Amino acid sequence: MNAQESPSTRPYLIRALYEWCTDNGFTPYVAVAVDESVQVPREFVKDGEIVLNVSYDATSGLNIGNDFIAFKARFGGVPREILVPIERVMAIYARENGQGMAFPISDAAPEPKSEPTLSEVAADERVMQLVSVDDASPSSTQTPPEPPKPASPAGGARPALKRIK
Repeated sequence: MNAQESPSTRPYLIRALYEWCTDNGFTPYVAVAVDESVQVPREFVKDGEIVLNVSYDATSGLNIGNDFIAFKARFGGVPREILVPIERVMAIYARENGQGMAFPISDAAPEPKSEPTLSEVAADERVMQLVSVDDASPSSTQTPPEPPKPASPAGGARPALKRIK
């Protein structure tokens, strides 16, 4: 079995981080990229994404399998069955401190777009600063701009995921 045929580590990492969150008293949240294969209440989907609280107190019958995350939860007091394919999970993290792990999402048939939006460009870790050949000179010693500093959780801002490689 080669690397292309080996099973994904994603469900194992999701289960491990879920266990870490619950063992340490944190609330595990799962960020999901919504498409037609994801069964969630559509009225709570924003910009093609939804964040789900998957804590023991918020779910019933939670099952984090190798192919799907399935559970029942209440949305606005109405019980709903949730079914999320593992490959649509973008991240799992602790609500209280933002620690967790993000995963790449690959669409099988991406829709053609004219130009990416600013948020898409900012989310892409492979973004580089391009310099025109006419503007670049060997004596130029410009440094790239510093990325913005994340807001601290103590300041009341929402926790942010930090990608660690």
